[in-house]
Amino acid sequence: MGGIFKAYDIRGVYPAEINEQVLYAIGYHFRGILTAEDLACGGQIVVSRDMRESSVPLAAALADGLRTAGLGVVDIGLATTPMNYFAIGHLGASAGIQVTASHNPARYNGAKLSRRDAIPVSSETGIGELETMVASRPAPASSPTGSFERQEIFPAYREHILRFVRGREPRLKVAVDVANGMATLYRPLLEALNIEMVPLFFGLDGSFPNHEANPLKPENLRDLQKAVREHGCALGLAFDGDADRVILVDDQADIVGADLVTALLAGPVLERFPGRPIVYDIRSSWATKEAILAAGGQPVRERVGHSFMKATMRRIGSPFGGELAGHFYWMENFTADSSLITAIEVLNVLRHEGNALSELLRPLRRYAGTGEINFHVEDKPAMIRQMAEVFSDGRIDYVDGISVEYDDWWFNVRPSNTEPLLRLVMEARTPERLAEVKPRLLALLGEPEVGGH
Repeated sequence: MGGIFKAYDIRGVYPAEINEQVLYAIGYHFRGILTAEDLACGGQIVVSRDMRESSVPLAAALADGLRTAGLGVVDIGLATTPMNYFAIGHLGASAGIQVTASHNPARYNGAKLSRRDAIPVSSETGIGELETMVASRPAPASSPTGSFERQEIFPAYREHILRFVRGREPRLKVAVDVANGMATLYRPLLEALNIEMVPLFFGLDGSFPNHEANPLKPENLRDLQKAVREHGCALGLAFDGDADRVILVDDQADIVGADLVTALLAGPVLERFPGRPIVYDIRSSWATKEAILAAGGQPVRERVGHSFMKATMRRIGSPFGGELAGHFYWMENFTADSSLITAIEVLNVLRHEGNALSELLRPLRRYAGTGEINFHVEDKPAMIRQMAEVFSDGRIDYVDGISVEYDDWWFNVRPSNTEPLLRLVMEARTPERLAEVKPRLLALLGEPEVGGH
């Protein structure tokens, strides 16, 4: 069973690896990882689920386990993961669990866990402990004593989301690909933004009949790019399966790196929160740091992973943070991810500036980068030590794996939490310099893996 407990969530193939019995045990033992401060909020747990067929019985088993442990369940039904986060904060609940496998294929399912105020639970802050309890202590037969209620959260969520709109003119044409995932629920919110929407693959279908709900893979953006070109859209939005991530396509149908979205939004955020820190992950372009500085903010680099990003944001009072994977975090949203708030903030910028997105991004696209490339490496610590020796003349830090910076190029190599992989990101001031230095990394790391992130 150990394979289903990941760094930031729980995930596996249904029913072989993850099933009703496992979710019941997770629900029962969940109380054991909650703090006194969490439970002081009343012991109510928000439970919600995505559109996969298996999510219905899994969510029911989870609720039974929670209630057998004496916790109350507030069932908000079908919801995006950001709606689960919102419900925890809005209702003042002790915690929340979203039954989802996010962007994974249809045969998978899982759970994302949060404490009070939508504070994430990671392997280091509870998932590891939960794994031990589930493996070593059988959960008793179902005998629910905790309360159960169904709650409709959408009206409050709508009001919350639409507060971020700062102007509805001009009317913009926007292509939106939800990949038959949970962002289907956002349709009435998108329609309230005064956009002419070109909708792609709306309608909940956990078999993902059109394409995988993972916008990090370029092949999953082709339909969106085609729609942007054919309809002359100002913007394209691609959501993942549980709608906590969004990837943008500009008016030229070019994919926009999420680090450049962080850079683009830093200015408007810092107008509202002058001088504050903005958090970005260590894979981000130099342009991100420079945009934050130019807007009078404090750039703060952080490890990859929402639990690290959110913890740092809370600690230093950051209003906004972004990750290369398409996660964007908002202090005004319980310091939680919101793909939809991010989309609204981009629309705000387009309307305020009056320029095409490609024009606004042109100055930010001034460096040459590789994106993230995976390499199969069995002894990851030994490889990182070797890289530190080979590149000892650069500026080295170990915030996440190893980062080495020179005046005209940099790279980061970090280990996967779950696979024998090292992930490389490189950037240089010119394409020529990138082409010159990239072979030095490949000589050490070997041939790149084929496929996704």
